[in-house]
Amino acid sequence: MDILQEIIAHKRLELPAIRAALSVSGGFATAAISSPKPSLRQALLTSPTGIIAEFKRRSPSKGWIKEDGRADIIPLSYQENGAAALSILTDEQYFGGSDDFIRTARQSGVTLPVLYKNFVIDEAQLYAAVLCGASAVLLIAACLTKQECKTLLDKAHALGLEVLLEMHSEEELEYAELGPDLCGINNRHLGSFVTDVETSFRLAEKLRAAIVSSGSAVGAPVLVSESGISHPDTVRALRQAGFRGFLIGENFMKTADPGTALHDFINLLTH
Repeated sequence: MDILQEIIAHKRLELPAIRAALSVSGGFATAAISSPKPSLRQALLTSPTGIIAEFKRRSPSKGWIKEDGRADIIPLSYQENGAAALSILTDEQYFGGSDDFIRTARQSGVTLPVLYKNFVIDEAQLYAAVLCGASAVLLIAACLTKQECKTLLDKAHALGLEVLLEMHSEEELEYAELGPDLCGINNRHLGSFVTDVETSFRLAEKLRAAIVSSGSAVGAPVLVSESGISHPDTVRALRQAGFRGFLIGENFMKTADPGTALHDFINLLTH
């Protein structure tokens, strides 16, 4: 069993408790009438940097990155230091995350779009994402059949969430026809956790072709490169390849002050 299979198996074990908590709290009904959230897609289209700064305390492959990382400090610091948007890990078992981290970030003053970063396999998780204050949700092609992905994507849109649809291989590019708001190429293989940013460059043109052939060229999804980005030159090259969003987590989180690390990165990128 690779790491992704293990994570999904555990996620299925978590679902009854998620559904029960939503039922007891009236979360299903509350989420269905939630207020509009800031748009991740629009934020990336209008940002000069397109950086989605990620709050990520742990990884299955590297263990704790910042075990004492606080959701009331780092996300707001990212916002104050120029992030276009935020990604917050909410998986607890493998990434040391929590839905409460998004709530805490919002309470601390975060107004940027926030991506709910988890392994979503059930609509109950979409309700949970709305309730904690997320703007968008990650759907991962490798975790879902195409029909499952479509069902969850349509439900997310019905709840007012945007969708970042993540792909890693050429075979998964056909998922782009489902109409996500953003299409992500993950440079990290979720089975082995091997990371290679060349994955984004290799798939960029093919992804754009898949989007055009699906008829989504008008209002087309924004392209996002995820993982393995550690230098401003890489962001510049990815932008030339058609990407407008750049999800960066470990590069900032492994430093003493992630917000300052983001500030320094942006300075190098824009000057």
